[in-house]
Amino acid sequence: MSEVADDGRPGPAVSVSGLVRRYGEVEAVRGIDLSINADETFEHTVAVMQTVDGLRRVAREAAEDLADDGVVYAEIRWAPEQHVEHGLSLEQVVDAVLAGFRQGEANVAARGRRIRIGALVTAMRHAARSSEIAKLAVAYRDSGVVGFDIAGAEAGFPPTRHLDAFEYLRRENFHFTIHAGEAFGLPSIWEAIQWCGADRLGHGVRIVDDIHGDKLGRLAQYVRDKRIPLEMCPSSNVQTGAARSIAEHPIGLLRRLHFRVTVNTDNRLMSGTSMSREMSLLADAFGYDWGDLQWFTINAMKSAFIPFDERLAIINDVIKPGYAALTA
Repeated sequence: MSEVADDGRPGPAVSVSGLVRRYGEVEAVRGIDLSINADETFEHTVAVMQTVDGLRRVAREAAEDLADDGVVYAEIRWAPEQHVEHGLSLEQVVDAVLAGFRQGEANVAARGRRIRIGALVTAMRHAARSSEIAKLAVAYRDSGVVGFDIAGAEAGFPPTRHLDAFEYLRRENFHFTIHAGEAFGLPSIWEAIQWCGADRLGHGVRIVDDIHGDKLGRLAQYVRDKRIPLEMCPSSNVQTGAARSIAEHPIGLLRRLHFRVTVNTDNRLMSGTSMSREMSLLADAFGYDWGDLQWFTINAMKSAFIPFDERLAIINDVIKPGYAALTA
């Protein structure tokens, strides 16, 4: 990040370690008001992603870093509307990021490894551009964009505020996920599913509010029965206060009750984490073995926004053999 800023363009006035430390301080004081954190902390990272070269480099290195961590498929979300401060069009932003992903994939392949990156074009829920961004996502559906999302503060910005965008996406047979049930409770989850038609739920940790012992309420039962994937981010959820600790994270209960739980990093930089670290933390907290970690991994691949046959090929040809090698 510092190197990208060194080309003379405005960049962060703090070190990367200082930025992560500052993020943790803001979270500790402000709890889970993510809109405040975006203003006060993410502005530093966004500042170095306002040019084609900057966007390409960050996207390329993201793909390479994930591959180095053992990831074979990833869906990376970002909000194009946050990268137009220096005059780029939304289309130029998407083109640059997709080019970076493709270059990263090629670099990884040249080293004898493999990774595939799908892009999730995201709209900010406190803004009023979701319909425009949804159309942007659909326009790039054959170029690497696999889905749509809304992100930002839940409280005061319900999913139904963007209903026009979601109805458009459904008409276009396009996949989307919605951040719901992290900073806000069951009403946010209910709206995301029943009003907006979300394919997946970003975080979704508050679904446990509808579970009493092993007895599921109607919404929790619906989520489990429909196999709606929950994109859980243990370290981030602890950092934001959505869970008190990894050991007390709802993922333990939800895995035991066989919800479609997946493990994610949220923001790797700000949470100082990686996929391997998240898996390791869960193994330590809940005693998970390789079989449990494979279950999480296959859940994630089953829930990806690429075609079924392509998901199945990655599961059978890459993920299962990879885990089998670990336990041989």
